[in-house]
Amino acid sequence: MPSASKLPAQFETGGRLCRLTRNELPVDTVTLARYLIGKVIVHDTAHGRLSGRIVETEAYPVGDAAGHAFRGRTPRNGSLFLERGYSYVYLAYGVSYCLNVSSERAGVGAGVLLRSIEPLDGFELADDIRQGKLWRDMGRGPGRLTKALQVDRRQDALDLCSARSSLWLAEATRKTGPIGKSVRIGLSREADRLLRFYERGNERISGPKRLLKK
Repeated sequence: MPSASKLPAQFETGGRLCRLTRNELPVDTVTLARYLIGKVIVHDTAHGRLSGRIVETEAYPVGDAAGHAFRGRTPRNGSLFLERGYSYVYLAYGVSYCLNVSSERAGVGAGVLLRSIEPLDGFELADDIRQGKLWRDMGRGPGRLTKALQVDRRQDALDLCSARSSLWLAEATRKTGPIGKSVRIGLSREADRLLRFYERGNERISGPKRLLKK
């Protein structure tokens, strides 16, 4: 039986994580949402590093009525108006935090929601838990993602490309599989737009499987 401190092989980082630079991030929300599939989100906490491979995103581009920036800048959504590569964290329905990446030039409000990750560093679970539902669902869905990474409003407006930031983006640790797209989940406005991206065949994708068609 494997050690409780060792992750299954498919979830190991396989070496040093390389921080993404801002110049590597596309200056376009939809392009960035696709680009982030396979990249890694890292949170260096007081108790150690937590990281996960991004396998599902949703784009909320400029002028999108479903996006938080649609009605302009407010104290709550100000992070979406920073240049690309900053964190925007909000509390959804008073229950779960959601982590987004700002995605345009400074002053233009738009973002990419990180929906699901594969756990990498820092998730040392007992074997019986790892094989059960808790392990399968860890990081699967935007609320579980922030819970796994220990992200809340204290991580809002952080520069995800800065060497001084505790929350940051890293390059892919292995080749990314084919990328699919579908409609976004749980929206009442602009619900038919194909702005959700995911790694095809990945067991960590959230939402109804009937949506995974494109």
